[in-house]
Amino acid sequence: MNYALLIVIYFVSLHQNTDLSMITNSPSLDLVEFVETQILPRYSDFDRAHNLEHVTRVIRRSLEMVKTTGADINMAYVIAAYHDLGMSGPRAVHHLTGGKILANDARLKKWFSPEQIKIMKEAVEDHRASASHAPRSLYGKIVAEADRDISVDIVIRRTIQYGLGNYPQLDKEGHWKRFKKHLDEKYSINGYIRLWLPHSPNERSLNELRQLIANPQKLRETFETIFAEETKPSEETT
Repeated sequence: MNYALLIVIYFVSLHQNTDLSMITNSPSLDLVEFVETQILPRYSDFDRAHNLEHVTRVIRRSLEMVKTTGADINMAYVIAAYHDLGMSGPRAVHHLTGGKILANDARLKKWFSPEQIKIMKEAVEDHRASASHAPRSLYGKIVAEADRDISVDIVIRRTIQYGLGNYPQLDKEGHWKRFKKHLDEKYSINGYIRLWLPHSPNERSLNELRQLIANPQKLRETFETIFAEETKPSEETT
């Protein structure tokens, strides 16, 4: 997939029927090239729930929110691209590690001021769903919302993928228990997830997911279907 082309297409589409005065600077193609070649390939080392497909989705969703929030498109793009780089270390502090990676990347000084880099660092730090405080800026809210793709299939699949990638010692019943506990703690009516932008697409999706969590039988059936898909042996090519 040509990710640079994907980003350019979104830049163009975001500018259509949009007041360009709401956007502080135009898309920088050399910034896109830098991220494409130096940053996004690092996601190939992460688990399937935090891989290149995931970060591309977060970038796309972040750029969509630029259109309605008037945020700086280059800043939103870089924040999304860097947001999970901290997965190179312990997951529990990956948001903090990712913020340090962004802040310490001197190459970004070519495009951003020290104040912009500080805001972007804080946005990466604030993106995690379990954060105890609201994001400190609009940019933190954008990446937090973009990272929360709460469509039922994606949440179920990513949760199973993460379990398979990080707990290979578990049997299917063990994966089910871990899966259900995670959904209860994060997405249920009493879960810790918070949405920061009102009337976002995530609001409707979260309600649908909560209805599924409240129906254990249906939830187990959904788990069984996607778990079987994720553990199906790959077809060998000849």
